[in-house]
Amino acid sequence: MARCAQCGNDYDKAFDVVMAGRSLTFDSFECAIEAMAPRCEHCACRIIGHGVEQDGRIFCCANCAKHAGISALRDRV
Repeated sequence: MARCAQCGNDYDKAFDVVMAGRSLTFDSFECAIEAMAPRCEHCACRIIGHGVEQDGRIFCCANCAKHAGISALRDRV
């Protein structure tokens, strides 16, 4: 069995996620998201989808980017 990097659970159906050369083992998608998904720079929610980015800054949506002073980003074109 393998131990989850987030919660420490020892689980026989654990899986590995590799991101930017970093590999971690998890027992659930919830733990993988909590450990690896970036946070919105404005509201701090976990970004599960694509989010929006500008100049190395990442936001969950264009509205949060707007609150941070970035007006050029759009959620949909």
